[in-house]
Amino acid sequence: MTNPEQQPQPDSATDPQTARIDALVGDWVNLPGVADRLGTKVTSVRSALTDRRIVGMKRGERNIFSIPEQFLVPAHLSNPADRKPVEVPEGESEQVIILPALKGTIIQLADVGYSDPEIIEWLFTVEESLGETPMAALRGGRKSAVRRAAQGLG
Repeated sequence: MTNPEQQPQPDSATDPQTARIDALVGDWVNLPGVADRLGTKVTSVRSALTDRRIVGMKRGERNIFSIPEQFLVPAHLSNPADRKPVEVPEGESEQVIILPALKGTIIQLADVGYSDPEIIEWLFTVEESLGETPMAALRGGRKSAVRRAAQGLG
């Protein structure tokens, strides 16, 4: 499998799709930032990209490869349907992980021919059948509903 960072992508400074996706996504994190948030190394983040646990795209004036910040969640939300309160000791920050429900959804969308930017755009665009964005539904524990909505795309 090819490295997603090296896939040809339009010039993000002038591409209308990139501008549209930026408006939908909001906050982005570059790979060193993702590694820092996860408490790991950039090579592990690259492995997550290769394994399709996350997707990203080049964006911004300097064409820096980044992922949507919403792909990262506090560890206690690994299963968003099972929301349990967590107390983090003062002065410490809670562990952050990649939202586990993303992987299967990303693979499903790639299997129907979506590129990484198209996957990101779909995840952050309101889906009528869900009544919200697929990303919001995934973060809310509605993985099955999101996958059903994605099935209709193929």
